[in-house]
Amino acid sequence: MEGRNIRVVIADDHSLFRAGLKTLLSQVKNVEIVGEAVNGQELIRRSIELSPDVILTDIGMPVMDGVLATKELARRKISNRVIVLTAFGREEPVLQMLEAGALGYLLKTADTDEISEAIQTVYRHKPYFCKEITERLTDIVAKSYQMPIRVDIAFTEREKDIIRLICRECTSKEIAYSLNLSKRTVEGHRTRIMDKIGAKSIAGVITYALERGIYKK
Repeated sequence: MEGRNIRVVIADDHSLFRAGLKTLLSQVKNVEIVGEAVNGQELIRRSIELSPDVILTDIGMPVMDGVLATKELARRKISNRVIVLTAFGREEPVLQMLEAGALGYLLKTADTDEISEAIQTVYRHKPYFCKEITERLTDIVAKSYQMPIRVDIAFTEREKDIIRLICRECTSKEIAYSLNLSKRTVEGHRTRIMDKIGAKSIAGVITYALERGIYKK
């Protein structure tokens, strides 16, 4: 972790949950809670002040919810390393958070090891979905996701290789190294893949790959 702690801000309107989360993360090496927020507006303000490495936020909060806060953080280019930490609840807000730019998704029942793993993963700009959301992602998207599914999409073998590596949570740099390509070439392929699918985020690419059998867990 480059010799320093991963600086984390947490946002949740329940003080007892924030206190419990702080206690859990105090046991994790290289992770430091540097700030707290009780709603989305405060999360944005604290993130501007503190420039955290990773943000853990609930979805449902007063004043401004996690979806709007995540969109605003992305718009202001403050942070895109956002992890949703929620009781799950309704499916639509989960998809909205992924579309807003959140990189990770955890249930509030996650243990210390899983929360730590999610933080470490998202810190490296890689997506992290807990087991429950990974297993249900295809079903959720089938019911709620508004991405048009095109059954006649043709991918080159190179594009399929890149899609599989995206599903394995590889960064553009890692994909480039694996396929002996330049990072710029990989990013061009990623853009074309998302355009073909009609996806607005990596979550859409992963979902399509799972549905169409391009990638199998």
